[in-house]
Amino acid sequence: MQQTDALIDRFLTGLAPLSPVAVWAHGSLAAGDYAEGRSDLDLIAVLPPPTGPRTVWRLTVLHARLRAEPLADGLHCTYLTPGTAAGAERRHLTWAHERLFRRTVSPVTRTELHTFGRVLRGAPPADVLPPVPDGELAAFVLRDQRDYWRPYVDRTDLWTRDVWVDLGMLTHARAAVTLREGRLISKREALDVLPGLGAPEEVVEDIRARRYGGPVAADAAWPQRRAGLVRSYLGPAIDALVAGS
Repeated sequence: MQQTDALIDRFLTGLAPLSPVAVWAHGSLAAGDYAEGRSDLDLIAVLPPPTGPRTVWRLTVLHARLRAEPLADGLHCTYLTPGTAAGAERRHLTWAHERLFRRTVSPVTRTELHTFGRVLRGAPPADVLPPVPDGELAAFVLRDQRDYWRPYVDRTDLWTRDVWVDLGMLTHARAAVTLREGRLISKREALDVLPGLGAPEEVVEDIRARRYGGPVAADAAWPQRRAGLVRSYLGPAIDALVAGS
């Protein structure tokens, strides 16, 4: 964690002149599932208003100066203000994938922050971020499975790639638990859930080995066969989840 801690320190030092109200971590770092060099560093910063052109320029300079730091390509931060924190549909200034753009802070992220968010500076999420309304988390998770992931299952060109296999399978397991039990689980926990949901054991063990260490299949034909296994499982699994919710 030395490189991660050093990057966070550099980021917080660079952000200090903007007088942040709070800086929080969510995702793997907050959930205790963070692996240095593999996991993204997902952050939320709350800045005093207004976040006009000068603030945008200063954030661009800050992130440009961090680009040479180890792990900086995985540092993602969304910038809120106290007056714009409410509303899951509002788009906020975000640095991710080495550029600035605007995106929402989803009900999943908001629930993570309230449940196990890690405070890096300033006020805790409960002091700034409105709670997620009843039913909003479940509705978002269901919509994400139905409208985002289900159409992509039919894209045969995607599923030979590790990132699609991992995110598709783990997101489905996490969604199933959220819809069934009303709680969030980590990606590591999702791996333990997948066999009970009927997921192919070979695929589950492949994900586990690549993410957490272990023998990885060296068979050149495996990515294509794995893609077939994933698509054959995930399409009907999503359909059943949606139909039963």
